[in-house]
Amino acid sequence: MEEDEDENGLNALHLAAKEGHKDLVEELLERGAPVDSPTKKGNTALHIAALAGQEEVVRLLVKRGGDVNTQSQNGFTPLYMAAQENHLDVVRYMLENEGNQSIATEDGFTPLAIALQQGHDSVVSLLLEHDTKGKVRLPALHIAARKDDTKSAALLLQNDHNADVQSKMMVNRTTESGFTPLHIAAHYGNVNVSTLLLNRGAAVDFTARNGITPLHVASKRGNTNMVALLLDRGSQIDAKTRDGLTPLHCAARSGHDPAVEILLERGAPILARTKNGLSPLHMSAQGDHVECVKFLLQHKAPVDDVTLDYLTALHVAAHCGHYRVTKLLLDKKANPNIRALNGFTPLHIACKKNRVKVMELLVKYGASIQAITESGLTPIHVAAFMGHLNIVLLLLQNGASPDVRNIRGETALHMAARAGQMEVVRCLLRNGALVDAIARENQTPLHISSRLGKTDIVQLLLQHMAHPDAATTNGYTPLHISAREGQEETAAVLLEAGASHSLGTKKGFTPLHVAAKYGSLDVAKLLLQRKALPDDAGKNGLTPLHVSAHYDNQEVALLLLEKGASPHTTAKNGYTPLHIAAKKNQTKIALALLQYEAETNVLTKQGVSPLHLAAQEGHAEMASLLLGKGAHVNTGNKTGLTSLHLAAQEDRVSAAEVLAKHDANLDQQTKLGYTPLIVACHYGNAKMVNFLLQQGASVNAKTKNGYTPLHQAAQQGNTHIINMLLQHGAKPDATTANGNTALTIARRLGYISVVDTLKVVSEEVITTTTTVTEKHKLNVPETMTEILDVSDEEGEDTMTGDGGEYLRPEDLRELGDDSLPGHYLDSFSYMSHNLDRPQLTPIHQSFHQREGVLIEDMLTSHKVSALSREQDKDSFRLSWGAEHLDNVVLSSSLLHSGRSSPCLDHDNSSFLVSFMVDARGGAMRGCRHNGLRIIVPPRKCSAPTRVTCRLVKRHRLASMPPMVEGEGLAGRIIEVGPTGAQFLGKLHLPTAPPPLNEGESLVSRILQLGPPGTKFLGPVIVEIPHFAALRGTERELVILRSETGESWREHHCDFTEEELNQILNGMDEKLDSPEELEKRRICRIITRDFPQYFAVVSRIKQDSHLIGPEGGVLSSTLVPQVQAVFPEGALTKKIRVGLQAQPIDVEVVRKILGNKATFSSIVTLEPRRRKFHKPITMTIPIPKSSNSDGQSGVYSGDVPTLRLLCSITGGTTPAQWEDITGSTPLTFVNQCVSFTTNVSAR
Repeated sequence: MEEDEDENGLNALHLAAKEGHKDLVEELLERGAPVDSPTKKGNTALHIAALAGQEEVVRLLVKRGGDVNTQSQNGFTPLYMAAQENHLDVVRYMLENEGNQSIATEDGFTPLAIALQQGHDSVVSLLLEHDTKGKVRLPALHIAARKDDTKSAALLLQNDHNADVQSKMMVNRTTESGFTPLHIAAHYGNVNVSTLLLNRGAAVDFTARNGITPLHVASKRGNTNMVALLLDRGSQIDAKTRDGLTPLHCAARSGHDPAVEILLERGAPILARTKNGLSPLHMSAQGDHVECVKFLLQHKAPVDDVTLDYLTALHVAAHCGHYRVTKLLLDKKANPNIRALNGFTPLHIACKKNRVKVMELLVKYGASIQAITESGLTPIHVAAFMGHLNIVLLLLQNGASPDVRNIRGETALHMAARAGQMEVVRCLLRNGALVDAIARENQTPLHISSRLGKTDIVQLLLQHMAHPDAATTNGYTPLHISAREGQEETAAVLLEAGASHSLGTKKGFTPLHVAAKYGSLDVAKLLLQRKALPDDAGKNGLTPLHVSAHYDNQEVALLLLEKGASPHTTAKNGYTPLHIAAKKNQTKIALALLQYEAETNVLTKQGVSPLHLAAQEGHAEMASLLLGKGAHVNTGNKTGLTSLHLAAQEDRVSAAEVLAKHDANLDQQTKLGYTPLIVACHYGNAKMVNFLLQQGASVNAKTKNGYTPLHQAAQQGNTHIINMLLQHGAKPDATTANGNTALTIARRLGYISVVDTLKVVSEEVITTTTTVTEKHKLNVPETMTEILDVSDEEGEDTMTGDGGEYLRPEDLRELGDDSLPGHYLDSFSYMSHNLDRPQLTPIHQSFHQREGVLIEDMLTSHKVSALSREQDKDSFRLSWGAEHLDNVVLSSSLLHSGRSSPCLDHDNSSFLVSFMVDARGGAMRGCRHNGLRIIVPPRKCSAPTRVTCRLVKRHRLASMPPMVEGEGLAGRIIEVGPTGAQFLGKLHLPTAPPPLNEGESLVSRILQLGPPGTKFLGPVIVEIPHFAALRGTERELVILRSETGESWREHHCDFTEEELNQILNGMDEKLDSPEELEKRRICRIITRDFPQYFAVVSRIKQDSHLIGPEGGVLSSTLVPQVQAVFPEGALTKKIRVGLQAQPIDVEVVRKILGNKATFSSIVTLEPRRRKFHKPITMTIPIPKSSNSDGQSGVYSGDVPTLRLLCSITGGTTPAQWEDITGSTPLTFVNQCVSFTTNVSAR
C-alpha cells in the first residue's frame, strides 16, 4: 500500500490512531502499514494515540509490536505523553507492558516530573507505585519517601477539600509488614521528606509488625540526623520491639558509634534488656564494635552485666572469636572466670568454638584452666570432645590436667574417644593421659571406642598399653561390647591384642553369648575362628545356642551348629535349645536342631517336653513338626499334665486338633485326676470344651476329689459350658467325694444363673437342719510353673546409653552432641522366678503363669544402677508372692433372691471375687476392705453379666501419680476388671496414672471394674473406702474415671437420698447417709456404665458454676471474700468455671519464715490459661499479719510491701510464681484487694 503523508509527515495510520478508529487501524496494519513509522517530529502512531488517550488503539498497536519506549525528536515517549495528559488507564497499560518511566526528555523531564508539574496526583501515585528500583511493590507515598522526593510527597498529601483527616490516613498508611512512609524515610536517612511527613501528621512512633518504630530503623542504619530529628519530634527513646530491643540495642548491634553517642546523650537507658536479657553491651560485643563498647563502658555500662542465662559480654565475644573486644573488656576489668548458668566460663566457650587467639588472651588475663561446668566439664573436656587439637595442646602447655573427671567420671580421653577425635586421642596419650581411666560403671576409653567401632582409636589405645580385658562393673569387656554392637573389625583388633574370648560377664555370658543374643554373625564367626568354645555355659547353664534360639537369630544358630555346638546341652532346669525354639515358635531353628539330631522327647527337670511348650503356646505347625520327628504325644510332666492338658488350659484348639490327629489320649488324667476336658471347663474355654466333646472325650470323668466336668464348670460359674455338658449327657446328679452335686456348689457360691439351669435337671434333697455357713474350698487343676531366664540384663542400661543417666541431656546439648541417653533395654525373661526354684503349686492354689511376664514388665528400671535393679527384682518377687494366688474364699450366706455376697480372702489384699448379676440384680461387699461394695439394683443388667472388681496396689502403678501442691489420693484406684479365660483377668495397670494438679492427691487404691464398657439400664452404686483427711470443708473428694487407662476425666453423677432409695427398688441393702459416709471415710460413686478404672482424689474445695456470655459472679464458700466477677461478654459460650481458695495457715508461715512475710489464700481459677474477651475482676482478702491478734495488716494503695504473685502454668505443671504488682493496678476495699485480669490463672 502506498503511503500518503501530509506536510507534517502524518499518514493514514497516524490520523486513524488520533481519532481512535480502531477497526481502521487494524485494517491498515493488516494491509502492511508499518506500525512504528514516525512523523517528521519523530512521533509514531503510538505517541499520537497515547497523547489523545485512545486506550483501545494503544492496546492494539502494542499488541501489533508498537515500541512502547520509542522516543520522538525531543525525547518524548508515549508514556510521557499519556502522563502529561492525565490518561490514567493508558499510563497503567503501558507500565504493565514494559513502559520505562526513567526515560527523560532532552530537558530532563520524566513522566513523573511532568505529572507532578501538571498536578495529576493519581498518575503520580501510579508511576510511583510502579517504580522499578524497589524489590517490593510499595504504595506511592512510600516510594516518594524512599527517593526523598518531597515534591511528589507533597502532591500526594495535598487534598484541599478534606484536609487533615484524609492526609493523616494516607501519611500513616502501611505496607504489608506494617511499615509507614516514615519508616522507609528513616531507613534511607531522608531527613527532608521525613520532616514533611511529620509536619503532615505522620505518627512518630508508629509500630510496624514486631513493634519496630522509625527510631529503631534509623538507629539500626546509623542515620544520625534522622535519629536526632525523630527524637526532637518526641520519639520514645526506650521503645521496645517484640523481642525487647531498644533503639540503643539496634545502634549498638550495627556498630554505629555516632548514633550510639547521640542516643546516650539523649538519655537512652543503658541497662535496657531484651527478652533474653541482652544489654546494648552484649549487642556491640557480638558485632565486634570496639568503639561502641568503649562508649557504653564510658557511660557506666556494667562490664559484667549478665543475660537471663548469666552470659556476660565476655562470653559473647569469646563465642564469636572477637579478639579486640575481648581485650578491651579484659582491660576494663571484666571477670575472666565468670560462670554462665550451665557453668561455662568464657574460656570453655572459646575452647568449644575453637577461638585460639581469644583462648590465649583469656589465659593470659588469668582465666582458670581447671574451671568446671555444672556437669563437671573442664575446658580440656570441651576442646577434646569438639576435636580442637591446637586448643588441647595449648591447654596442656598451660598446665591443664588431662585426667580431671566430669560428673560421669569421664576424662578428656573418654570424651575424645566418644566423639571419635583420633588426633586429640593421640595428643592426650602422648601427654601422659591415663589410658585406662575409669568413668562410672568402670568404663574405660577402650570400652567407648569399641562400642562405636572406632578401630583406629582402639588400635591407638592398645598401642599405649590399654588393658584389653578391662571389665565394667557388670563384667563387660571391650570384646563383649564390640560383639554386642556387631563391630567385627574392632573385635579382630582386640583379639589380636590378646583380649580373652572366654571371660564371662556377671551373668557368665561370654562374648560369643553376646554375639548370639544380638545376632552379630561376623563377630560370632571371628570368635569361633579364634577357638571360642561354642558350648560355653553361662550362669544357669545357658549356651550361645540357647541364646540364639531365644532371640531367633537363625544365622548365628546355624553357624554354631556347623561349628560343633551341641544341640543336646541343657540349662540348669533342663531346657534344651529345642525347648526354647518350640516355645518361641522359631521353626527354622527347630528344623536345623532336628537335622543335627536334637532329641524331641528330652524332658526338663519338671518333666516338660518341647511338645508341651508348643501346645501350651498354641503353635500348631511346631507341634506337627515335633510329632513328625517322633515326639511322644501323651508324655506327662511331673504332675501328669500332657500337651493336650496345656492346650486345653490355654484354649489352643488348633494345637489340640494336631494332637488329636496323632492319637492323643483325650481322657488321660493328671496326678490329681484332671482330664483335658475338666481343665477346659475350669478355665471357661468353651471352644476347647466343644472340640473335646465332639472328639468323644468322657463327659463324666472324675478327678481324685470326685469332680466331674459339670462340677468344675459349676464351681467356676460357667453357665454356657454347663449347657454344653448337659447336651452331651453329663449327669446332673453326680456327687463329689464330699457328696456335693453341681447344684449344691453353684448355690453355695451364689451363681444365680447356674442354679437356675441346674435346678430344672437336678433332684434336690431338702434338709430341715439350720443352714451352716460353710466355706467352699476351690478345686483347681495343676499348672506348669517353670521359668527360664535368658537375659544378661546387668550392665545394659549404662552401656547402651553410654552412661546416659549421669549427664543431663542439656549438658550434652551444650556440646552439640547427639548421643542423648538411650532407653534402657530391659531384656526378656521367660517368667520372673529364678531357675533354681521350680515351683509346684499345691492344690487349692492356681497360679496364673501369664502374670509372671507382667511382673517383668513392671520392673523397668528408673535410673537405678544395674546392681540395685537386680535386688529390686527380688524384692518385687517377694512382695508379689501370695498375691498370685486366687485362693479366694467365698462365704455363702442365706441367699436372698438374686443376691450373692462373695468376700475378699484374708491373705489376698488385691483380689475380689467376681459375681454374676442378672435381671434380679446383686450386691457384693469386701470382707477385708471394709466399706468396699458394689450394688447393681434389679432390672439394670441387660444380660447375665459377671462383674469383677479389684484394687490396684500403689506399688503396682507403673509410675506414681504426679502429686501437686495440696492434693492427696484418698483411696486406692479401683479397677473393675475384665473377665475372661482366667477366673479373674490379668491385673491391668493403667498406662497413665491419674493426672493430679497441685494440691491434689490420690486417696484410694485405683479400682478396676469389669467387664469394662458394660452399660447398665439405670444407675448402679459403687462404694470405696478412702484415706483422705478433708479438714472440715477445706478439701473435697473428686472421682476420676478412665475408660482404657490412657486418659482420665472427672466423673459427675449426683443423686438425692429419695432418688437413691428409688434406684434400690426395694433391695435388701441399707445405704448410709452422706454424714455417715464421711465419718466412715467412704466415697459413693453412682454410675450408669463401667469404665475400666475409678480413682478417688482429694483436692482443695472448688466452687463451680456454668457461666456464659451474660456474665456472673463466682464466690468461694471456704473464703467468702474471694470472688471472681465476669462482666457481660467476657465469655462467648457457656462453660463450667471453678474457683479454688486455699487458706494459708499463719502459724505454718510463721514457723518457716518468721515475721518476714504473710500470705493471703492461694486462689485458682479453672480452667487455667483461658483468655477472656473482657477483663474479669478478682477480689482476694489482704494477708493476715503475723501479730498475735491475727488482725489484717493495714495497707493502703502505696504500701510497697504488698505484692501480687501470679502463676499461669497449666495442667499438672507446678506453679511458677511471677511478681505482677508493677503491671497490675490494685484497688483496696474492706480489707480486700481487687484487680482485673484477662487470663485465668493461679
